[in-house]
Amino acid sequence: MRNAFRTAVFALAAAVVAALPVSAQTLGWEGPTGTFITPVAYVATSQAKSLGRPVVGYHFLAGGPVVGDFSTVNFTEGFAKRFEAGYTSEVHAAGDAAISANWEHDMSIVHGKAQIVDENAGHHHFVPAISLGGIYRFNDHYSNDGVNGQTTSNGDIYLVATKTITETKIIPIVLTAGVRGTNAALWGLAGNASEWTPSAFGSAAFVFKGPATSKFALGAEIEQQPNHALATAANGVQSAVLNFPTSESYAIRIFPSAKYKLNLDAGVLHSGNYLGQGVKIDTNARVAFAISYGF
Repeated sequence: MRNAFRTAVFALAAAVVAALPVSAQTLGWEGPTGTFITPVAYVATSQAKSLGRPVVGYHFLAGGPVVGDFSTVNFTEGFAKRFEAGYTSEVHAAGDAAISANWEHDMSIVHGKAQIVDENAGHHHFVPAISLGGIYRFNDHYSNDGVNGQTTSNGDIYLVATKTITETKIIPIVLTAGVRGTNAALWGLAGNASEWTPSAFGSAAFVFKGPATSKFALGAEIEQQPNHALATAANGVQSAVLNFPTSESYAIRIFPSAKYKLNLDAGVLHSGNYLGQGVKIDTNARVAFAISYGF
């Protein structure tokens, strides 16, 4: 049943990235530069032969009485203009519902990304930036029965492409598409999956000018969910097969000033309230907020 949070966080993904260098200072839920949860192909800003300045982020999900509230604190740094790596700590505050304890856990996450193809490579304006990355999750102490905890570790390997379309002049468009292979059940929030599984994700954003030097972006994100995930009873026996629909979100990202590498996110979830077999998770119309700052 902890599976529900993965759907909520992903679907709440504020899938907006700006068509500006500041877009590389926007951290996702697990730490890579990107949308609220999924990565983009851009990496944190750095010089050709040195480390860049760190980027920090904070994310909050108001998951409701069933899954509870979640927060992450991120630290990411770029290197040599095409690499980034970082660490994320995730903390959970239980909801009011009795089954909220099924999600109660903290988690440590490390990540890395390498840009293997530059955007517009070879002076071809149709070429997107392409990156290869990985995420490793560990120290996930959670309890299916609220008493006996266990520790799991799992990871993702992903390939992602991002293209900023500036031919639209007044309103740049940013498109991202990717695929990941994972042995984690719902980004590790439901423990380990039984096998490595591929899933696709994508986002689109439209960037607008705001007052003074500010900008804002409106965007949407979708991601393929696992065909099923297993819920486990207190005695460790499989108790249900939970089915997840493809999730979607709509969000806004605000860049208050061109002088500072700061952005603010707000998004809203549109996803089912039930996960197969009548398991209610109550994750529709749930909001999330985030802030990222590059030094």
